[in-house]
Amino acid sequence: MNQEVKHVKSFIIGSGPAGYTAAIYASRANLSPLMYQGMQPGGQLTTTSEVENFPGYPDGIDGPKMMEDMQKQAERVGADIRWGVVTKADFSNRPFKLETDDNKSYLADSVIIATGATAKYLGMESEEKFKGAGVSGCATCDGFFYKGKPVAVVGGGDTAAEDALYLANIVSKVYLIVRRDEMRASKIMQQRVIDHPNIEVLWNTITKEIVGTESGFIKAVNGVIVENVKTGDVKKLEIDGFFVAIGHAPNTSLFVGQIDLDENGYIKTKPNSTKTNIEGVFAAGDVQDHIFRQAITAAGSGCMAAMESERWLQAQD
Repeated sequence: MNQEVKHVKSFIIGSGPAGYTAAIYASRANLSPLMYQGMQPGGQLTTTSEVENFPGYPDGIDGPKMMEDMQKQAERVGADIRWGVVTKADFSNRPFKLETDDNKSYLADSVIIATGATAKYLGMESEEKFKGAGVSGCATCDGFFYKGKPVAVVGGGDTAAEDALYLANIVSKVYLIVRRDEMRASKIMQQRVIDHPNIEVLWNTITKEIVGTESGFIKAVNGVIVENVKTGDVKKLEIDGFFVAIGHAPNTSLFVGQIDLDENGYIKTKPNSTKTNIEGVFAAGDVQDHIFRQAITAAGSGCMAAMESERWLQAQD
């Protein structure tokens, strides 16, 4: 017996601020959007303990709670939101063909991609233990919580340099942990880091372990153990925050060969737009933004994607 294939006007792949905002706007435009939330419903904000830089929350809000609220809002206005992953996307013909991990198939008149990006981490057990409790992949998001306290940043590229400089104006001291005897960052960024009195660069240094306190469900980082690979010296740095700045990986493997990607794997969108190289397919949030990577900019692009999708669909009638 052949499986029934559901036909939808708007299909949203992924969630987070971009996906949920797109779902809200698409629902209000009577597009009856169907969303599959992806491997991490709510995206990277679900690993953030508190969000203080999103407008409308004067006292801040817990990251997972914020995503829960966005999902509820989208559902209240009519979005069909499902737990699951899109396993196959065929954009060669319209309507587009999509398959999911719950063995369902869909035809979609338009698609909004909001699969986000994943921060790269070192892969240590102690790092995983203290995620959201002192370990962060976003200095702009979480730096404020360490005002006047010592922190460490690990990485040697422009992202690490930018994070170290940003934090240096907030915290009491920044240790920049660089595993080689030079940085990969641009020369001007390197010089700014070296010249900043609040940044100490630890060359030829690797992270051995992140340490902290644990009391029930409450955890807090209080140090990191590092090793100089040239001398073998091991020491503990007294810190309250540990920022990983070794890059992000956009979640675009599903679209390779169909959607135009840049050299780092991010989806290319047309200037001042969320349009991709395929008509009827739009991209929003961190999957196409390697510069800002903020919840508010992701939400804004989700709004744009839904509005552009609506206008494009109207033009097809």
